[in-house]
Amino acid sequence: MGKKRVIQKSEDAAKKEGAASHTPKLGKKKKVVSSVETGRIYIRSSYNNTMMTVTDEKGGVLAWATSGALGFSGPKKATPFAASKVTAAIAEKISKTGPHKIEILVSGIGPGRDSAIRSLANQGFDIISIRDVTPIPHNGPKPPKPRRV
Repeated sequence: MGKKRVIQKSEDAAKKEGAASHTPKLGKKKKVVSSVETGRIYIRSSYNNTMMTVTDEKGGVLAWATSGALGFSGPKKATPFAASKVTAAIAEKISKTGPHKIEILVSGIGPGRDSAIRSLANQGFDIISIRDVTPIPHNGPKPPKPRRV
């Protein structure tokens, strides 16, 4: 093996190379949220969890919260207490930007649905309407074929 060559650079070349390899870090993008006057709150209450989503009139999500994300675990996620805590978290998130006039769309048959609606009324929102959009099966599933013997 031959002798290793060491290339010595001048100070100017070293500075240029150091500047070229260093890329500036991109900062976090800040969301520009304008004030929203009216919106919708979707409440999904199941036997396992309670989820709330706040949207504007076009359907763009402004904020969301679930009882699982707030730290409730297991069967405690589906309690009325957890639903009221989810409502409090949502109210805190949208207190500055709005919406203040809301339509409520409730889906599911969990125990937290009534508690969530009551909590929204107590938080000071102007409730325009409350709709139940729980899917209801009609005519049922297809019956099984007759047994061949």
